[in-house]
Amino acid sequence: MSALDVLNQDIIACKKCPRLVQYLADVAQVRRRAYRDWEYWAKPVPGFGDLKARLYLIGLAPGAHGANRTGRPFTGDKSGEFLYRVMYETGFASQPTSLSADDGLRLIDCYIGAAVRCAPPDNKPLPQEIRNCRPYLEEELADLKNLRAVIALGRIAFDVYLGILQDQGIITRRSSFSFAHNKVHRTGPDQPLLISSYHPSQQNTSTGKLTQKMLKAVFVRARSQFDAQ
Repeated sequence: MSALDVLNQDIIACKKCPRLVQYLADVAQVRRRAYRDWEYWAKPVPGFGDLKARLYLIGLAPGAHGANRTGRPFTGDKSGEFLYRVMYETGFASQPTSLSADDGLRLIDCYIGAAVRCAPPDNKPLPQEIRNCRPYLEEELADLKNLRAVIALGRIAFDVYLGILQDQGIITRRSSFSFAHNKVHRTGPDQPLLISSYHPSQQNTSTGKLTQKMLKAVFVRARSQFDAQ
């Protein structure tokens, strides 16, 4: 069993945040009409992907009726539909759809984690919930030895990652790095390239704030970092 497998068991068993534990139970009981026949995962969602990954993808948190239902990041909702299509087109996923945890999808050279591992009400985790969950992200990053690039999907993921680097003494202040879509940030010698991106939330994709072309450019940029090594 790998260190990440052990970590994922710890993530699944986590009950550090009472508000989120209760919310997951409530969502699983009420469900959405389209998913009445599903037994919701309703636990913290572990990381997913290639243990030799050179790319790490940080999301915000599981969707209440997506990853919280299926048990796999970005699986079973509109955000995942948008994201995995782009990842397939850029060679980071084995198929363009992600419907359930047993649908055969494999990630190629990529691992997906999140700032928060439980679905929060209104997709808005509290600051203490983010702090409670951050050690899982830190450990994933430490266990993935081949990382060359990190994509932060959204401002919260971006800030959490920079907070880790600041506490480790790799950067002196987060304010030196400004969030923008497809912006490259060099955080220090021998550190993975950080690329900030809009999150593929339905709010962003349905309004055109984030298009397939825009997100694809982020993954192409990450892959170009590998080619330059």
